Amino acid sequence: MKICYQDADLLVVDKPSMLLSVPGRGEDKRDSVVFRLQQHFAWVREVHRLDWETSGLMMLALNAQAHRALSGQFARREVKKAYLAVVQGVPAQVEGEIALPLRGDWPNRPRQMVDHAQGKAALTRWRRLVVQGDRCRVALEPVTGRSHQLRVHMMSIGHPILGDRLYADAQGQAMASRLLLHAHRLAFLQPSTGERIALLSEAVF
Repeated sequence: MKICYQDADLLVVDKPSMLLSVPGRGEDKRDSVVFRLQQHFAWVREVHRLDWETSGLMMLALNAQAHRALSGQFARREVKKAYLAVVQGVPAQVEGEIALPLRGDWPNRPRQMVDHAQGKAALTRWRRLVVQGDRCRVALEPVTGRSHQLRVHMMSIGHPILGDRLYADAQGQAMASRLLLHAHRLAFLQPSTGERIALLSEAVF
């Protein structure tokens, strides 16, 4: 697991696909980004999480003060995140916004669902990058940070992310061996100095 940035307050790692962000329940789910880093750092806590199938940049704090400050940046939407994905089919428009409220689909956990009555507001901006036959590479910007937001939003407009075992149909699942979603850009303020830090990670798909 590559460390992309490190200082006295925080780490940013490049999380591989199929690795949990934090330990789950049970011994078989202990291996995770946080568990691995705990072997080397006395105090480490995630500031945000990526789905276990999603790869890319993930931030962790190295002390409580930094954790509070960085969590505040996320809450105020001051942290800028961008993702790359490959979706099924080709969107008719070059770019757009998806504003659909989301909530947990409790009988089918961990799935999420669109719910206009009880869902929480969610906004995703997307842009078409490269058309590749029956699929398309897109840039995704989650303005809000709901669970599975990018996955549900792209599915909702008829272009699920390839390899998505929860939201793509059988064809879309068969078109990739993993979820083709990568957190490739992260920009934030260093909590002690206020310096603007912007990091990039290239997708391997």
